[in-house]
Amino acid sequence: MNEYVLPKIWQWEDENQNKSGNRPTAGSRFDQKLPRGKQNYQVYSLGTPNGIKVTVMLEELKELGVMDVEYDLYKINIAKGDQFGSGFVDINPNSKIPAMIDYSFERPIRIFESGSILLYLADKYHQLIPEDWAGRTECLNWVFWQVGSGPFIGGGFGHFFNYAPTKQAYPINRYTMETKRLLDVLDRHLADKQYICGNQYTIADIINWSWFGRLALGKLYDGSYEFLDMSAYTHVIAWAERLAKRPAVQRGLEVPYHEI
Repeated sequence: MNEYVLPKIWQWEDENQNKSGNRPTAGSRFDQKLPRGKQNYQVYSLGTPNGIKVTVMLEELKELGVMDVEYDLYKINIAKGDQFGSGFVDINPNSKIPAMIDYSFERPIRIFESGSILLYLADKYHQLIPEDWAGRTECLNWVFWQVGSGPFIGGGFGHFFNYAPTKQAYPINRYTMETKRLLDVLDRHLADKQYICGNQYTIADIINWSWFGRLALGKLYDGSYEFLDMSAYTHVIAWAERLAKRPAVQRGLEVPYHEI
């Protein structure tokens, strides 16, 4: 393989081959009016690891007896480029799912980024986040740990292991190493804990389970369970299986999406 020669100024060369994917520019590409249902929460998402965080969170709030968290869930087909329509970009200028609008206030509030949505709902209802300062801080440590580590798994390991057009040793080795290091961090942390923040189930569990839990259960990328020697991370597996049995988690994975 020839070594890549760095140009003085990088130029994007995929314009003709990449009509619905990412580009080096932001903004909407076409006019779009997103549907609005009857509920206060309008969620525009997809059943990806980042997307399921929101549906699981909303279902967990229902499980806790919170009354006003009904939502309408709409499918943003990222393979077709729905995320680049003007309606979605108005909610999330970064064109990434999930995104949500809360119509329960006189002036609707947009919320984008999965971590922001989970924290918004936890704070609004005083649920699934510790109320004491030390506990809240520890919970948010692990929330933002996932926000920072997720791209190494999805855009790094997952892309080069599963989606890249060719298998390349350097990026696969690089991101496999980092993914296994992150798994080891979590495995050591969970060695004496039922949940990430001890005995209390929180948004730290929800946000991390969508990536690390699903990876530990072999649900993300074909062949990755064996490739990563996942059985070595016994505490992560036990935690992942524990959460997978929760009724709200199961409902969050199965909730149907409406077409836009």
